[in-house]
Amino acid sequence: MDNDNSLRHVRPATLADLSDMLRMYEHSRSIMRAHGNTTQWVNGYPNEALLRNDISHGVSYIIEEVTADSTKLIGCFAFIVGNDPTYRIIEEGCWQDNEVPYGTIHRLACAPDCHGVAQACLDFCDRHAPSLRLDTHADNLIIQHIATRADFSYCGIIYVSDGTSRRAYQRMLPKNLLEPLQQYVEECILPRYDHYDEAHQQEHIRAVITRSLAMTERYKANRNMLYTAAAYHDLGMCEGRETHHLTSARILRDDKQLQEWFSPQQIAIMAEAVEDHRASSHSTPRQLYGCILAEADHILDCTEVVARTIQYSIAHYPHFTKEQHWQRTLEHLQEKYSRTGYLKLLLPDSINQEAQQQLHTLIDDEEQLFHHFSTIFDNNICK
Repeated sequence: MDNDNSLRHVRPATLADLSDMLRMYEHSRSIMRAHGNTTQWVNGYPNEALLRNDISHGVSYIIEEVTADSTKLIGCFAFIVGNDPTYRIIEEGCWQDNEVPYGTIHRLACAPDCHGVAQACLDFCDRHAPSLRLDTHADNLIIQHIATRADFSYCGIIYVSDGTSRRAYQRMLPKNLLEPLQQYVEECILPRYDHYDEAHQQEHIRAVITRSLAMTERYKANRNMLYTAAAYHDLGMCEGRETHHLTSARILRDDKQLQEWFSPQQIAIMAEAVEDHRASSHSTPRQLYGCILAEADHILDCTEVVARTIQYSIAHYPHFTKEQHWQRTLEHLQEKYSRTGYLKLLLPDSINQEAQQQLHTLIDDEEQLFHHFSTIFDNNICK
């Protein structure tokens, strides 16, 4: 039974797991029969030879329930990343997308009196493929219910190697970040920002990433696409601020490593979002991802906005007096962030609405704004 203090863990299966796996498949077969599914997993399928083959090819996985006192095997499945030949032809419908790399879930089974097995499987697969597919018998109402509840879309009918039909499903909006993508960004992309000005280092990029991901559910967007666009959006600062959005988009488009996880269309959408994220472009982003990235990049906390403006001024005009820095800060804040400024919110129910109102109020009160400026300026000079 479920244990509130348990942890479900997925690991590769080994030959030592074979007997437990066969028992789980026998149990799942009995559940199928009890629910009227008499035509699936017949004649001993999946048999030991197939499971051995899965294990030898590294596509077989065990789900464990780990507690302080024990480790219990509660489920198993096969997960294969790459094109499935039985999915080349689909009838009575079509795949949501046929370009995005995908992984396919096969042979999911559970042990008696265990729960949460399907969710543990989906969470694991979500982190290792940008799109998921599965197929099942028309009589397997349990898997169909699991697929629908997990936001898979029914796509049509496919035929497996023995010629029998299956209902096919696909999910394009992963709930988790891809682990290989995240590792690549952490090791190869984010460290580049360590050499940029103080306002565009990793702290800012990570804040934009966090805010972008927070909006994925609200606007039904792809987490991995937003994560990547946010991670790349200021890389072009290496060639100058004025055209950094264009340079950042070019870097994203030219990064061949991203082709492992995204389709050409997705890469084009992310590059457009990066090009359109700049508030000073005075034009509305061309699509949803650009709007989300622009909103995420608009970090409108009063203290941070004033601090970043001061930091830019000090870095680019080191000969200015404090009064000159104040005048430049005031002009910039009024031009960009005031009630008549060019920075506009782009999304309904924007996460920035409250912060924008507070910033408007601060800019309206020039005396209070100068006090705010003076405190932050003196702290920066004293560093």
